[in-house]
Amino acid sequence: MPRKKSLKPKRKGNKFGRIIGKIVIWFFAVSIIWVVLLRFINPPVTFLMVLRGFERKADDKPWKIEKEWLSYDELSTNLKVAAIAGEDVNFLKHSGFDFKAMEKAFEKNKSGKKIRGGSTISQQTAKNVFLWPGRSYIRKGFEAYFTALIELLWGKERILEVYLNVIETGDGIYGAEAATQQYFSKSATSLTKSQAALLIAVLPNPRKWSPAKPTPYIYYKRSLILRNMRRLNHLKF
Repeated sequence: MPRKKSLKPKRKGNKFGRIIGKIVIWFFAVSIIWVVLLRFINPPVTFLMVLRGFERKADDKPWKIEKEWLSYDELSTNLKVAAIAGEDVNFLKHSGFDFKAMEKAFEKNKSGKKIRGGSTISQQTAKNVFLWPGRSYIRKGFEAYFTALIELLWGKERILEVYLNVIETGDGIYGAEAATQQYFSKSATSLTKSQAALLIAVLPNPRKWSPAKPTPYIYYKRSLILRNMRRLNHLKF
């Protein structure tokens, strides 16, 4: 009689597949619950805040995480418009990804011209809140996934609120309120258009540039943001 083939390799393969399947299911379940919770609960800290804290300790500086949360309604309208004008002019139109902006950034970067990336406010929020700093295809994949989730489960107001409260705005300073208290000695509830544009202008590198001591380049960026803000006067917040 012919010998029966061993079923052990097949069983091992099935077991491995079941484990992978469970991991995937758990990932989706946990990530969705996480996103839903942060729709109603303000993120207490981000990976970047913790990383910067350890970097300061490594440089023999004291631990520092200065932040103060303001609700969407408390944030200055000028600041909301400035953020969109300076960071993501199509924020209210796209579903998390601005492919035209990405293509434009890619082409200009390829030609050697200095330009900021094509990431939207939604992508930056997903990265800041749910992920670790760094550049890799794996992290970009997770960023795309969480961007789609917050667009679906949060909506634009919550995304903009979280973004303006967790962004790095200085050395150990996070969010608009802590920044405006530091640089303008006032609350982010009452920023002028010029102050709001100046704060957004330094966001590419807030540890290098400061709204308190703007360089000619930052003044130039502020003028561009103010020009875009005038174009966005029709927006309702």
